[in-house]
Amino acid sequence: MFDTQAYLHRINYQGSLEPTSETLKALHYQHMLTVPFENLDIALGKSIVLNQDSFFQKIVHQHRGGFCYELNGLFAQLLKELGFQVTLLSARVAIPAGGYGADFAHLTLLVEVDDYSWLVDVGFGDSFREPIGFGPVSEQVRNAYRLVAEEAGYWILLQRPKLEQREQALYLFTLEPKKLEDFKNLCLYQQTSPDSIFTKGRLCTKATEEGRITLRDQELTIVTATDKQVYPIADEQEFLALLQEHFDITLPS
Repeated sequence: MFDTQAYLHRINYQGSLEPTSETLKALHYQHMLTVPFENLDIALGKSIVLNQDSFFQKIVHQHRGGFCYELNGLFAQLLKELGFQVTLLSARVAIPAGGYGADFAHLTLLVEVDDYSWLVDVGFGDSFREPIGFGPVSEQVRNAYRLVAEEAGYWILLQRPKLEQREQALYLFTLEPKKLEDFKNLCLYQQTSPDSIFTKGRLCTKATEEGRITLRDQELTIVTATDKQVYPIADEQEFLALLQEHFDITLPS
């Protein structure tokens, strides 16, 4: 069922298909600008299963988005089809109060190109637009990112807003290869548990050229390079209209 050209059309990508670092960066960037991070199916009570055909049908044919298992799961397949060496990794997401959450709570990717390793992630919401190398700091539109090696084979992804000195941890991971089915239990937890952030309200967000646009149940937030505007949402009809206007998504009745 996988159709490389249909996927490339979905993310509006028209560049080189050679498995190089530049191609990887361009694909990642286009994905972040075109495919939203969203949990709308969870609010609809529709089960999300770890299946490549389901991911493709939803993201490409239905012009939808998804959360990490779907977005990174399908992007990994695209990269493999193009000749990249891709490894699925499990990450533990940082908790604001300190420490990290459960293993397999986030799926991220390791991509190796010409003997160089990149952290690739199109499924972490407001995150990096281009892959992060295991080396120097990566300066991007609004944030700087770096990877720090810890004991016992762990790596921490750190983020720092450009106008601040403070860094914050985003997630912790090892380079141990995983399979998609390894994430089954946490995928179920994320969409059913009352303690999951994904069951606490609807979210749809994607990067723009200079910022980000985010739709939640009660508000629309538009961030640009110089401004941030928050608009309250009056009712369900307005929510659905904004979802169509800004993300080209029409939910089933």
